[in-house]
Amino acid sequence: MNGPGEILPGLARRFGEKTALVTPDRRLTFVELDELSDRVAAGLTERGVRPGRPVSLYAPNSWEWVVAYHGALKAGAVVNPVNVMLTAEELAFVLRDCGAAAVLTTADQAGRVAELTADLPDLHSVVAFGDLPETRDDVVAFAALLDSTGPVPQVEPDPAQPCTIGYTSGTTGHPKGAVQSHRAVLWNCAATATMHGRSADDVVVTALPAPHVYGNVVINGTFLVGGTVVLMPRFDPAQTLRLIAEHRATLFEGVPAMYAMLLAHPDLADADLSSLTRCTVGGQTIPVSTVERWERRSGAPLIELWGMTEISGLGTTHPLHAPPRPGSIGVSLPGVQVRIADLADATRDAPVGEPGELMIRGPVVMLGYHGRPEATAEVLEPDGWLHTGDVATMDDAGYVFVVDRRKDMIITAGYNVYPAEIERVLAGHPGVAMVAAGPVPDPVKGELACAYVVRTDGDTTTGAELIAYAREHLAAYKVPRLVQFVDALPATSTGKIMRRELIKGFDVDSAVGTAVD
Repeated sequence: MNGPGEILPGLARRFGEKTALVTPDRRLTFVELDELSDRVAAGLTERGVRPGRPVSLYAPNSWEWVVAYHGALKAGAVVNPVNVMLTAEELAFVLRDCGAAAVLTTADQAGRVAELTADLPDLHSVVAFGDLPETRDDVVAFAALLDSTGPVPQVEPDPAQPCTIGYTSGTTGHPKGAVQSHRAVLWNCAATATMHGRSADDVVVTALPAPHVYGNVVINGTFLVGGTVVLMPRFDPAQTLRLIAEHRATLFEGVPAMYAMLLAHPDLADADLSSLTRCTVGGQTIPVSTVERWERRSGAPLIELWGMTEISGLGTTHPLHAPPRPGSIGVSLPGVQVRIADLADATRDAPVGEPGELMIRGPVVMLGYHGRPEATAEVLEPDGWLHTGDVATMDDAGYVFVVDRRKDMIITAGYNVYPAEIERVLAGHPGVAMVAAGPVPDPVKGELACAYVVRTDGDTTTGAELIAYAREHLAAYKVPRLVQFVDALPATSTGKIMRRELIKGFDVDSAVGTAVD
């Protein structure tokens, strides 16, 4: 097997009519997934998509998305999974930048996408999932691809050639497309399945977005071993608890915010979580207190992991049966190397236990940023080490502990304060359902740390009480000087908290502060 596009034929032969995918409106076996994706591959080829050309998928979780992903790979195309939260302007940039040959999207978005792409000379088709509200000459119904009678392309992928182009969030300037090889994507799915002990007996409930690398590894890593994926269109805590019980799920996989919302939901008290054998969490650092609370309630270990778009998914996680290391993101995947580099000189390793930049090398690392050799050179060293931008420490057993994102660091009066440290502490307070920390400008100290807090239902804890609580657990310079209570925190489509958006909701009149000492 050379790439993820070759997964389904073997699974169809091995597992046949076993259920592979469950969505709200359809249940598909491995045979059906294989046959439907064959039809998509034939339909895309009939419409001019050639091997090596990008095919963009711009839609939320659905059975159509999964079928289209595998169909595009079977056609020899390079899959461009697009974040559904992108604006029209951002979407147009991505489609133009990658040179999309086709775009598959939802029926309600298809008309807008067709208008955005009307001047793209290399775009052959805009394809709509579901029923179109009106007939359009510039939009093809997904059903038409499935009705294709053409031959299925016989494409054998080169493991070293591009498989996907996943665009980064683009927090500064335009997003960059991380190009992943077939080997990288398949290796990540296989190594993750190995580390987490996945098998054909597993049933995974997840709302992680399929376009995100974490979501992709969860879906295809489960398929790879013959497991069943129960895919939610979007995260809803009550629905999640119901699906875990209904399908006797063995795994739930999500980001820290999802676990915080599940723990705060009133339905949790009566939820049946007895089928869970382990869960996973990634995307951001998670407070140890949240891990402990979930493990006590679910009875299942919560396995932390770390990854990024530039490595096609995971880079580190915990082996399922290894002794737990709370607060750690685990050890490197099989065949992958990680190191902690000195913050001032990346050619040197930081001393054991000292913070430095987490760097990674191995088969999961991207080929580079699409059309951006200068940007590639900034993060990818000639010897293959990738700069991740995460500050971390490593113990003498090789376990990695992320401190925070280097770019999220708050500098107050010359001291470095990492938001994750504040978040870990305040998340342990019973009055806090969710928390995120970020900087606010200050004329004296440059920046002050502000904690944005979502209270638990009915709680009346004050900002002063939370600051006092933080003082019990943090060095004085790390204690947040301000607390603002909010109804919700800004989040990405994966549920990851967008710290850079916090300042937009800052209200100096409502924030509770203490004297700056």
